[in-house]
Amino acid sequence: MTEERNPLHPVPQGGDDSGLLFLERDTLTLCRQLADGLCSRGWMMATAESCTGGLIAAACTSLAGSSQWFERGMVSYSNLAKSELLGVAPELIAQHGAVSEAVARAMALGACERSGAQVALAVTGVAGPDGGSVEKPVGTVWFGWQLGNLGAAEMRVFPGDRAAIRAATVHHALQGLLARLQALRRAH
Repeated sequence: MTEERNPLHPVPQGGDDSGLLFLERDTLTLCRQLADGLCSRGWMMATAESCTGGLIAAACTSLAGSSQWFERGMVSYSNLAKSELLGVAPELIAQHGAVSEAVARAMALGACERSGAQVALAVTGVAGPDGGSVEKPVGTVWFGWQLGNLGAAEMRVFPGDRAAIRAATVHHALQGLLARLQALRRAH
């Protein structure tokens, strides 16, 4: 029996794809768990994506019934899109760079405010193969999460090629949101 491939996370030719296959299966599980957690609260989710170009929204909406909990996804690949779609101040981008904690937090907050969703996640990073620097090498991704008035951000540097970095980013963004949603439930 051959394993069905998810076209959202292509594996590079000639590479060891076992890690990506695990991420694909685990990502769908995360989406189901997020769906359960959000539906139980009657909450909606929005995404603000740069380096993943809509892959997080695509993973979420691959589940039947996702309109019950997924409000919208905004691909804000350019700095102008971050400002126009999400309300990120151009000065903030100029001061910190598009791949930064400040911008990831502003993207997540803007996604909530602009969509009316109670929960949002944002990603901005350097997926490669070009564009990296000493301070922000290829694989650097900033994550922003917003749950109501609670915001959080985190940075990770993922190994691999562009496909691997993007797949790991999708997985970590969803995993981070689920963890924060579960922590919020335990606190109340």
